Amino acid sequence: MAQLHGKKALVTGASRGMGRAIALALACAGAEVLVHYSSSEQAAQAVVAEIAGNGGKAHAILADLRDIQGTFDLSERTRQICSGKLDILVANAGIARPARLEDTTVEDFDDMFSVNVRAPFFLVQQLSPVMNAGSSIILTSSLAVRTTVGELSAYAASKGAISTLVTHLAAELGARDIRVNAVAPGVVANDMSSSFVETQEGREFTLGIQAIKRVATPEDIAGVTVFLAGDDARWITGDVIRADGGSKL
Repeated sequence: MAQLHGKKALVTGASRGMGRAIALALACAGAEVLVHYSSSEQAAQAVVAEIAGNGGKAHAILADLRDIQGTFDLSERTRQICSGKLDILVANAGIARPARLEDTTVEDFDDMFSVNVRAPFFLVQQLSPVMNAGSSIILTSSLAVRTTVGELSAYAASKGAISTLVTHLAAELGARDIRVNAVAPGVVANDMSSSFVETQEGREFTLGIQAIKRVATPEDIAGVTVFLAGDDARWITGDVIRADGGSKL
C-alpha cells in the first residue's frame, strides 16, 4: 500500500461505487480526503464518517459537475480546505447513459461530456497551480475506448477524450513534476453497471470477455488508483492503465 501520510486528495464522485472505494483506500494509506458528491449527502457523510472512524480525516463537498460553475466552486472549496496545497486529484465522477445512436438525446450527450470531460479538464486547470512537485492527477477512462461493449457510443467518445487528455496534460505538467495518468476499468460491479452485471446475461457476457473469470469490484480499481497516487509510481506519467481483468485480449 502506498504511503500517503500528510497528503491531501480530492476524489470526485466519491459517495458511492469506485469513488467511494478510492476515497477509503486513499484514507487507509494516510491521505486526508475530500469526498465530492453531487446528490446524496447522506452517502457522502457516511464515507467521511467511515474514514474518521478509522482514524483518518475527510470532508464532504457538494458540487454539480454538469454545471461549469459547479466545477469552479468545487475547485475553490478544495483550495480553501487544503489551504492552497493539493497533492492528489482523482477525477472519478462520470455519467453513462447507454443508448442506440438514434435514441441518444442532446441532453444526455451534453451531460456525459460535461461531467466526463469538461469537469476533469477544468479541475486540472484550476487545481494544478496549487499542486507541488511529486503530485499526481488520475483520470478515469474506460474499456469502451478500445472495444465495443454495449450501446455506449457517446459515453465511449467522452472517455476517448480523457485518454487523449492524459497525454497532453502529462506533457504540459511534467516540467513541474506533476504526473497525469488514467485508469481504464472494464465492467465493474457498481451502481453504474449493476442492472447489467446482476443479470445472468450480463454476468455471462462479462466473464466471457475477461481472462480473469470474476466480476471486478470497486476495490480492484481503487488499488490501482492508490498505486498511481503514490511515490512507487513516480516514473509513470501520460499512461492509461488497463484495470479490466484481461478484457478482450
